Amino acid sequence: MIKDKWIITHDPLTLKFGKKDLYVDLGARQLLAVQKAESKIAVVIKSFTEKSDVDDLEKALGQYILYQDILIELEPERMLYLAVPNRIFDDLFEEPIGKLLLRNHRLKLITFAPKQEVIKQWIIPS
Repeated sequence: MIKDKWIITHDPLTLKFGKKDLYVDLGARQLLAVQKAESKIAVVIKSFTEKSDVDDLEKALGQYILYQDILIELEPERMLYLAVPNRIFDDLFEEPIGKLLLRNHRLKLITFAPKQEVIKQWIIPS
């Protein structure tokens, strides 16, 4: 994120909703010079380390939906992204199950190269 000129504002980003505290991995902001506005995002980072990528995807989706609904209430200007290693994107989101999620506009994704610590793609539903 830093290499992509984002400023990390929260690590983690704490969301307090009712009596529950939740923690999104990162909160970040970036000044968009062209628009002279500020873009704010929250990022859920998932490494998909369990035996089943589908199990990891199910857990990530549940977390993503929960955080997204809370952000809409608390910080509607902040966009939520799910960050996955580019290997996972190639393995999972190029398969029919991943394409279904992308086609149905369920997620905003960031893919990254873990070893180089760089963002590879921003995938935003249109």
